Amino acid sequence: LPLRRRLTRPLPHLLLFPCRAEYIWFDGLEGQKDIMFNEMRSKTKVMQKPLPAGSIDFPMWSFDGSSTGQAEGDDSDCLLRPVFSCPDPIRGDNHVLVLCEVLTPNGDPHPTNSRDRLAKILDKEINDEEPLYGFEQEYTMLGSDGRVFGWPEGGYPAPQGPFYCGAGNEAVYGRPLAEAHLDACIKAGIQVSGINAEVMPGQWEYQVGPVGPLELGDSVMVSRWLLHRLGEDMGIVCTFDPKPVKGDWNGTGAHTNFSTKSMRNEGGVDAINDAVEKLSKTHKKHITQYGLGNEQRLTGLHETCDIDTFRSGVADRGASIRIPRQVEIEGKGYLEDRRPSANVDPYTVAFLLLETIFSKA
Repeated sequence: LPLRRRLTRPLPHLLLFPCRAEYIWFDGLEGQKDIMFNEMRSKTKVMQKPLPAGSIDFPMWSFDGSSTGQAEGDDSDCLLRPVFSCPDPIRGDNHVLVLCEVLTPNGDPHPTNSRDRLAKILDKEINDEEPLYGFEQEYTMLGSDGRVFGWPEGGYPAPQGPFYCGAGNEAVYGRPLAEAHLDACIKAGIQVSGINAEVMPGQWEYQVGPVGPLELGDSVMVSRWLLHRLGEDMGIVCTFDPKPVKGDWNGTGAHTNFSTKSMRNEGGVDAINDAVEKLSKTHKKHITQYGLGNEQRLTGLHETCDIDTFRSGVADRGASIRIPRQVEIEGKGYLEDRRPSANVDPYTVAFLLLETIFSKA
């Protein structure tokens, strides 16, 4: 080829190949379906002109809301507006995950769009206090037959005790999925801070945070989608049901750690105590939005406070609000709301804590 043609011909390794953008949303029906099903939805858009992970300039899209319980058949199109994106750790290369909020056909927030009201409450007063969250997402692994993953057929494992943070084949069930999920979250850029096997065998926890309010909801929703998606490859169903096994077995929660700048500064214990006092007065309001089926978990047993009772305490895992011992010693830090169930909407938890503590109701 002539020199000019050789210099202007695109080099193969510089070509931008199409990327797959996985549009993710939730149908708002977590806890309202059979235990084997969840609220996460997604579909793939091939982008001939890729956009980088982190962008929210992905095009809006739509879906059939009549097939997700979000619209009627005679006007079924719901809109998807991208609000968050990150690298796709499963497909790799330049592929991305795109979390979307759901809008009605006229562009208003859909009733299942809990992210919108959280975004709207974030005024200057709240933002100046730099609220941070740590979300402890518990979940239970199930086999395709509905039994807890690893449990003996037609029976039960040994009583609770040896399994929490355990090691060894006899004590830990499902570690490959828990590790694969942790790896995927890290590669996606989600701020996870750890994982551990939980009290009931086959039950696990991962932690998201510390992050701000919107990042909390976005991170938890994408991480939940990743958990379900990876479970497909391993034949494991993950449920956030608050009491997947009746009887003398721990339930499944989403303890939420919360702090503001005032709480983290010297003398912050006063701000923490003030927050606890406000939370004590809105207990019922929080409980009604802290997850379906939570009454089966909050019984006063298995490290919970009774659902109709509000109690706070230092290092008390039977309290509604726990103040960690180190916080008492240092006189500053954070509080832990132990009431949310595993199937709670993370945007709702973030919203309610802000609404109550900043007196925005």
